[in-house]
Amino acid sequence: MPLAPLKRPIVFFDLETTGLWADVDRIIEIALLKLYPDGRTERLTQRFDPGMKIPAESSAIHGMLNADLAGEPTFRDWAPKLFEIYKDADLGGYAMMRLDVPILTKEFERAGFAFSMAGRRIVDASVIFREKERRDLTTAYRFYCGKTLVGAHGAEADNDAAYEVFLAQLERYPDLPRDVEGVNAFCAAPEPAQVDRDGKLVWRDGEAYFGFGKHRYHALEQVTREDPDYIDWIISKADFPTEFVEICRQARRGAFPKKSPPIKK
Repeated sequence: MPLAPLKRPIVFFDLETTGLWADVDRIIEIALLKLYPDGRTERLTQRFDPGMKIPAESSAIHGMLNADLAGEPTFRDWAPKLFEIYKDADLGGYAMMRLDVPILTKEFERAGFAFSMAGRRIVDASVIFREKERRDLTTAYRFYCGKTLVGAHGAEADNDAAYEVFLAQLERYPDLPRDVEGVNAFCAAPEPAQVDRDGKLVWRDGEAYFGFGKHRYHALEQVTREDPDYIDWIISKADFPTEFVEICRQARRGAFPKKSPPIKK
């Protein structure tokens, strides 16, 4: 069933950026599709010179290096045209509220335009996917084992199903570790951008950066050197995660986590 006739334009869009921090990072590519109520469509894809170094972790994802963007215009150059495209439109995309909208808003702000979400309606395909294709145990049991979970939310039935799902996963994914230690490492591994499991520190060009607090956007090594009292405060706090505290304790001893820059494929 097609989408009902539009009452106002909607812009589906996606961004590639230098990173995940709206306050710091920049847009390096935008692609958009604007649908009008009269059936017209408008497409645009444009790259931008960000005016800053693209971290290796970001280049490994989207494949773009600073050299690829040399000679491209800046976002500021295109801001008037882009603002005109967006100003009367609702927004669509995939999980765009997490990064795309915040960083777009910030880029417009830097260019002197007040991009507001007031009155805009959102069409987010990721929310529809999450709600319509559940990732609960019942769904996993049906997917991996081909069975209907009878007695769901009863402890015994759920426990037995979880064990069967795990065995089926071992059969389905030959690259999964076969020992408990290996499976533990697989399950407990931080997200690729995170240094620790809680994301207090994040990777940026192979170095650990704070992802929160007054030193957000600053490297752990720099903060340890310039504000050691802050590191000591973290170490003394009982409510910080143990892994994070241990990384800070090692930093005070001069040992910092390092990540080799990803190799561009």
